[in-house]
Amino acid sequence: MKEYKFKINGNAYKVAVESVQDGIAAVSVNGTPYKVEIENDLGGPKPVKPVQVAPATYQATPQAAPVKIASAPPAGGSETQLRSPLPGTVLELRVKEGDTVKEGQTVMILEAMKMENNIDANKSGVVKSIVKRAGDSVMEGDVLITIG
Repeated sequence: MKEYKFKINGNAYKVAVESVQDGIAAVSVNGTPYKVEIENDLGGPKPVKPVQVAPATYQATPQAAPVKIASAPPAGGSETQLRSPLPGTVLELRVKEGDTVKEGQTVMILEAMKMENNIDANKSGVVKSIVKRAGDSVMEGDVLITIG
């Protein structure tokens, strides 16, 4: 049995490969057993030369990518609706109704796939309404805030 320790996105995993037979590997990850199908099995176990891997010398910190905000003016006005670019959960509101905002100003923080994404105003104006509040789940395309 071979044991490996992996660190993925800051989470530690202990992986034990118990056996490999007929393209199926019996492994356990943090004590939970799994049967794993191996693609491109070349007909059975082959001797493998051990590979030496140097330890990482840095810790990567994920950075949120800039998010383009879809907007659509509602019928009959010069208001703009900020819409969610992806599904997630509203973490923080940085404005309130009646606040004046400038184009590019962060108005909300949206958590999606364990990353915080800035939701920025796509035009200058006054916050007319806030549709989603902290803790609300949103789907892609949901209206978040209306700016007039």
